[in-house]
Amino acid sequence: MTLSPLSEKVPFSQQVRQAFGSRVAAYEPQARLQKGMAWRLAGWVQHNGWRHPGEQPHPLGLPAGPCADLGAGTGLVGRALEAWRIPLAGPLQQLDLCPEALARNGSGPTLPWDLNQGLPPQLQGAALLTSSFALQWLDAPTEALVHWGEQLAPGGWLLLAVPTAGSFPQWRQAAQRAGVACSALELPLAEDLLQAAAQGGLETVRSQVLTFSHQRPASAPSSPLGALRAIQAIGAGTSRRHAPLPPGAWRRLLTAWPQGGQLSWEVLLLLARRHKGRAPTPGGPPCSW
Repeated sequence: MTLSPLSEKVPFSQQVRQAFGSRVAAYEPQARLQKGMAWRLAGWVQHNGWRHPGEQPHPLGLPAGPCADLGAGTGLVGRALEAWRIPLAGPLQQLDLCPEALARNGSGPTLPWDLNQGLPPQLQGAALLTSSFALQWLDAPTEALVHWGEQLAPGGWLLLAVPTAGSFPQWRQAAQRAGVACSALELPLAEDLLQAAAQGGLETVRSQVLTFSHQRPASAPSSPLGALRAIQAIGAGTSRRHAPLPPGAWRRLLTAWPQGGQLSWEVLLLLARRHKGRAPTPGGPPCSW
């Protein structure tokens, strides 16, 4: 098994698009963690309401403005919000760079879009931006999150789930033991993302860092291959770091894996609102992009 390496000829965003596009048919049947996080985010909205404690909710739950799911894929977040009967002021626009995923997305009007370019002009002053398991694929996740916050309308909401740097400790440990490169995707720190949200003018209503483990079935051999293959199967195996390991290095890596064959994810969930006194920042994405 190999994970896709960084190519000098193909931009990383296009590598990610191609990987997800080639495996889109297998995505939803196997993306159990992604489904669970979309459902949990929608549940947070239901239980917390579109308000801060002590405030009356807006009749529609949100200020006026467009709503969008960023990196929407096949529409998991949109379907979760609909299942929880979350009121929106308008359709939840579905943005993603992968046309194969958007072709299977029935959660709202679709727009092929590279989020590395910032947000499209029509989303300035957004009432709601959601994103689940997409921010980590961008070239500069923390800068993107600042930009997203700045584009919300006063009182607008951000709903976010993103895997963070505490993920895959077993993989890193095995790589160090085996003396081979760890080709896992480099992920942002949860603390940096929370700081970026505040820098973008967002006030946290609720945040939580959760840990989940992929465990082998009791009848399966004690091997991490199942967890690694599950990542590859949904198209999430692209990495910026290192060339693919040769077979011998993979054998050493798997032999050095901690007992039990587990692979853990750390996920930040965030429900935040833009300060009412701060208007959206006009213009395009930050200059450093």
